[in-house]
This record gives sequence, C-alpha cells and structure tokens, in this order.
Amino acid sequence: MFKHSLSRRDFLRSMGVGIAALNLPLSINIVEAEEIRDKKDFYVAKINQEIFQRIKGKSYKHDCTLPLDDLRYLHLLHKDINGVTREGEMICNVYIAAPLIDIFQKLYEHDYPIEKIRLVDEYDADDEMSMRDNNSSCFNFRFISHTTRISKHGLGLAVDINTLYNPYIKYVDGKRILEPATAEKYLDRTKDFPYKIDKDSLPYKLFKEHGFEWGGDWSDRKDYQHFEISTTLTEILYPNNK
Repeated sequence: MFKHSLSRRDFLRSMGVGIAALNLPLSINIVEAEEIRDKKDFYVAKINQEIFQRIKGKSYKHDCTLPLDDLRYLHLLHKDINGVTREGEMICNVYIAAPLIDIFQKLYEHDYPIEKIRLVDEYDADDEMSMRDNNSSCFNFRFISHTTRISKHGLGLAVDINTLYNPYIKYVDGKRILEPATAEKYLDRTKDFPYKIDKDSLPYKLFKEHGFEWGGDWSDRKDYQHFEISTTLTEILYPNNK
C-alpha cells in the first residue's frame, strides 16, 4: 500500500536533525533478535517474532495496513519522579527512531521525570486505559474516525508523554471531550504540578528541535501530551494515506 517518496536522510534533514551532531548515523545500530536480551540501555530493534506476538491483534490490529518493516522497537531508560531509573519500551515508525532515541536519552540525562513508558498493548491497546495510568507511548494502529486515513499514532509518527497530567481537550457542538476522563484537575495549565508539559519544559524544547509539532499549540483543540510529525511530512512519507 505504501511507498516512501522521501529517503531517511532527506526526512531527518527536513526535521532539522543534524546527523553528525546526534552521533546517530543513518545506519543507527539495529539490534538483532539474539542481542535484545543482553542489552539494558538505549537501542533500536526490528520487530522480531517475539515482539510481534506481543502486539499482534492489539496495537498491530488485524486490519493494520502499515508494513511491519516500517516499525521499530525502542528500548529506553527513563527516570521516575523520585529519580529512580526505569526501563521503557516503545514502538515507533522507522523514520523517527533515531530522533526519539536522542530525545529520550537527553530527557534521561537531565533527570526529566516520566512515570511509565510501556507498550500500549499492556493495556490491550486501549488508549483511555493507557492515559489514565500516565503511560507514555507511540504506535497504536487506527483509522481517523469516519475516514480511511490512518492516524499519526497509527503510523507510529506521534508520541504521547505523561498522558494523565497532559490531557487532550476539545469541544464539539458545545460538548467537552476530555481524554483521559480522569484528568480534570490538570486542565488549568496556569498551575504547577508534576509532569506538566508547556513551552518551558524540556520535552517541548527537544521535540521542537527535532521538527515535531506540539498538540498544545493547536487552536481548535489542545493535546498537551502529544508530539507529532507534520502533516506535510507525513503525506510525503505516505502519499496514499489521504
């Protein structure tokens, strides 16, 4: 279904990613299946059979049209609110694997607190459950409602961080939509509270440096947890996804 019209090199350049500066060449170390269990830090791996069985029928749904080879497994480290190092897992599009490794390494090095980074499959790919648990994640295949267009999370081109404390809010015909529904106390963005993402926060600065857009900048809705590749770049990568 999909044929990329942009090389990885041109894509990363278009996002403002300096390959040399990142020290992440285009041949970023892809860990082979037999090496995965021996590594405990930051790495990228292809989706092997073991990983696929964890996501099959959940985030990688039976009607998923995205080629499995377009996805990568990331193993990450992060600090919790008490400064304790935790291991995290994320699945993303191959095109943003290198930028995400760099972003999460910097967040870790600067002790930025992230409560959980788990595959959404641990929540049966239920976004609401994942957000209520303040989980940070990326890939979860789905179509945009009432269309045949795949969402950016469905393409692995969007990332949500500390989701409970940075909710999504939109008004449709005067009715408020809040996700997760338990995030009422975090709607007032003038208040200070743990994990809050705003323009002074490190996640905002790092994702913006790497060419991502922030949902907190949108005018028709606010998605404070959300960072994504622009629609222009997405349509270059997936020109049939319209």
